[in-house]
Amino acid sequence: MVGARAWQVLVIFSPLLFIGAFGFAQAPSPPAAVGVVAAAPRPLTQTEQFLGRIEAKQRVDIVARVTGFLEKRLFTEGTEVKTGDKLYQLEKGPFEADLAAKQANVAQLQATLANAKLTTDRARTLLRGPAGTQATLDAAVANQQSLEAQVKGAEAQVKASEINLAYTDILAPIGGRIGRTSVTEGNVVGPTSGVMTTIVSQDPMYVTFPIPVREALMLRKRYADRGGFSAVQIRLNLPDGRLYGKTGNLNFANNTVTTNTDTITVRGEIENPVAIPATGTRGPSRELVDGEFVTVQLEGVQPVEVLAVPRAAVLADQQGSYVYVVGGDNSVEQRRIQLGQSTTTLASIISGLKEGDRVVVEGLQKVRPGAKVTPSPASPQIQALMTGDVTEGESKQGAPAEASPAPSAPAASPAPSAPAAGTSGTAPAKANQGKAKGTSSSNAKKR
Repeated sequence: MVGARAWQVLVIFSPLLFIGAFGFAQAPSPPAAVGVVAAAPRPLTQTEQFLGRIEAKQRVDIVARVTGFLEKRLFTEGTEVKTGDKLYQLEKGPFEADLAAKQANVAQLQATLANAKLTTDRARTLLRGPAGTQATLDAAVANQQSLEAQVKGAEAQVKASEINLAYTDILAPIGGRIGRTSVTEGNVVGPTSGVMTTIVSQDPMYVTFPIPVREALMLRKRYADRGGFSAVQIRLNLPDGRLYGKTGNLNFANNTVTTNTDTITVRGEIENPVAIPATGTRGPSRELVDGEFVTVQLEGVQPVEVLAVPRAAVLADQQGSYVYVVGGDNSVEQRRIQLGQSTTTLASIISGLKEGDRVVVEGLQKVRPGAKVTPSPASPQIQALMTGDVTEGESKQGAPAEASPAPSAPAASPAPSAPAAGTSGTAPAKANQGKAKGTSSSNAKKR
């Protein structure tokens, strides 16, 4: 029994003994095939993101300027009105009666003044003969001048009554969207009764946002010699995440720093055209609303040249960002880099690479520092990012420099981190073809 078991063991290990006896060994695996791109200058639009709010360029609180009963409301709440449109009508009767009384007083004084002028002329004629005296003439002149002053005062009262009568029609001082009314017909309104409604202008709109002083100084240094405010433009991300279709321009920076936040308030102006035309009693609808919270993208009008590689090539661990570079002898080197402002598909490099360095972008899961590889040009989709044939990556959604490194990996692990652009890390290079655009975009959201 024991002999049979020994014979079985000998049969199982005989191939291993045969290989050891004759010096045969397993053939070494060939170098891994990887896709590489050369680090090269690429035009990049510099973008900074801030949180801001939409503000109406004009805002008017409607208040009654005379006291009276409100007879009519002549607008539909929430619609747009034009300059001069009648909004409210107050009771006119008392004001019309007051105006008529003032006009009658003017007519009476004018008649008295006409008689005074005749008296003055008569006294001046009598002064030439023995019947006239200087005192009589002086009294007549004084009475005439007094009546002239009274006529002017009465005419001013008539003008004031006319103004008060006009105030019974409350008109829109500006064009824009009108809010809800705070008073209804039959109530007494006046200067002390408060705001009746509010009108906010619609097109264009302001967008205001605070910038930290440190960033403001950096932006001023970057754009001062390029035209200042005219060298940048504004794009907006709406609260639902959509990119607003219009661009705006800066037109104001505050002259003081907000001390409790150490920020400077900056303002831009942007168009707000009609998005949905008016239908029935409903007014037109626009994208931007006064007080709306938005994300402001402050970007340069002209792109700048930066050294760039595909975002998919950038890896990260606890020590920071790095890439794999293929040397002249086809050996892999881990190169630490400093990221600049990047897009969803391209990473700009501040330091760590030079133009022409061959960076591994496909097959990252196969490489190790010091290993030999077989490099070949990356897939056409990735090459297109470097040549500018694909513009999706230039979608103005870049993040500030090194604000969001790629997903971290443990520093002690000998395996490379997952690709920064969201590639699977296990599929071969060919499987990554056709996914370069989508994976880069998804990685931007992770960052």
